This record gives sequence, C-alpha cells and structure tokens, in this order.
Amino acid sequence: MALTEDQIERYSRHIILSEVGGEGQEKLLGGKVLLVGAGGLGSPAGLYLAAAGVGTIGVIDGDVVDLSNLQRQIAHTTEDLGKPKVESAANAMRDINPDVNVRTYHTRMMADNALDLIADYDFVIDGADNFPTKFLVADACHLAGKAYSHAGILRFDGQTMTVVPNESACYRCVFVKPPPTNSVPSCSQAGVLGVLAGVVGTIQATEAIKYILGTGGLLTNRLLTYTALNMTFREIKVKRQERCPLCGSDPTITELHDEVEAVCDLSAR
Repeated sequence: MALTEDQIERYSRHIILSEVGGEGQEKLLGGKVLLVGAGGLGSPAGLYLAAAGVGTIGVIDGDVVDLSNLQRQIAHTTEDLGKPKVESAANAMRDINPDVNVRTYHTRMMADNALDLIADYDFVIDGADNFPTKFLVADACHLAGKAYSHAGILRFDGQTMTVVPNESACYRCVFVKPPPTNSVPSCSQAGVLGVLAGVVGTIQATEAIKYILGTGGLLTNRLLTYTALNMTFREIKVKRQERCPLCGSDPTITELHDEVEAVCDLSAR
C-alpha cells in the first residue's frame, strides 16, 4: 500500500528509523493484533498499537467499566462507567488514530471460541486477569501456530515473555498448569500498583510491533520480571521442555479445554 501524505506525517518518527522506514510502516498498517483483555495490560498495549498504526486491532473482553478500573486501565474514563470495556477501549484507540480498524468482541474467551477468535490475527497479547484464560491463550496460540505475548501483574510485580510456537519455550514449559484453587489472590484481593500495568503492557505492545516488523530480538526463551517497588528488572532464561504437555515431543494437550479458576477465597481464612 502507498502511504498518504497525512500518514507520512503521522508516522514520520517511525519512517526515519532505518529499522522501520516506509516499508515497515506499511507492514504495521497491514498487521493484525488481538488483545485478550481491555484492562490494565490491554489498555496501554492497545493505545500504543493504535498510535503506531497497527492496522487491525481486535479486543475481546466480557466486562464493563467499573470505577475501581480507572486507577490503571487508561483506555477508559469516568464517562465510560457501565459501558462494555471493548467499546470504550475501541473509542479511545479510534480517537488516537482513525487509520485503525478496531474489532470488538464483548465476550469471554473460552475453549469453544478461542480458535475462531485468534484465527485472523498475526499476534496475540495476553492481557487476561485470570489463569484459566492465560492457559487457554497459550494452548490456542500453540495449536493455531500464533505468536503471543504473555504477561501478568500483581501488587508491585510484573512478568512477561514472548512465545513463537515451535521455535521457543511456551507458557506451559515454564508454568505447567494453573496453581491450586485458593493459592493465588487476584488484583482485587491483593492490590496492584496502577502504573505497573502501563510498564508491562507497553512492553507487550513493543513485542507485537517488532514481530510484525520482523526486526530486533523478541523476548523469547526469556522471562522478564519487574519489581516496581525497587525498580529492578530481572531476566530469567527458559527453554523448551521435552516433556511439556503442550509443545513437547509427546504432547498430551491436543485440544482446548477450560481450566478451573484458582483465585483465593479470602473469606475462608
């Protein structure tokens, strides 16, 4: 596609980068990224993908905007309270960049719709806030051969890694199965520093952009952890596991299923 004069001006700071240029910007405009979740991670990721000119952005989320979301979920405003998150996030992305085609899915990703949802996308960003969806994203992306970025945040800590199926360690190589029920609190139970979501979510957007461009080194075979309280980053090397139930030599996960939620019931303590 040929860039218009307005697009050349809008993306000029990209175009002057030798690693991007006009050809790279055209790749971005032709790229398709799916955001699983329009919350703390999906908000900054989506806004930066839209600003970068990623041509098609899908957003799946079954929730509506709540007042407690606004401390970190920057795609939503006070005027959006009660609206589906996919709608307010889509409006925010379109306001930043009318070039972008935003597709919304006001539902939760489940085993019976996951493969259909990701089929048309180049890259998937896991911004889910629960373990069942995170493992489902990992399984679906592997089975469909889709690259994806995993991330998780809680309190002052975040982590992220990128997976390219059949080339790098997968999510289950590192986290084989969900934690036991009542073992891990949710953000609503343990709290989360608002800006933590922005740091980690923008790293995910960076990975998506580099993947579409085909430039730089992805965060594969590495788990990046970030502790905001002490402002420290740590990189942990990971590798594909021969016995991984998903990507190993004799996989036991060959179709999708829904995991059980593992959030703590603090009232029972």
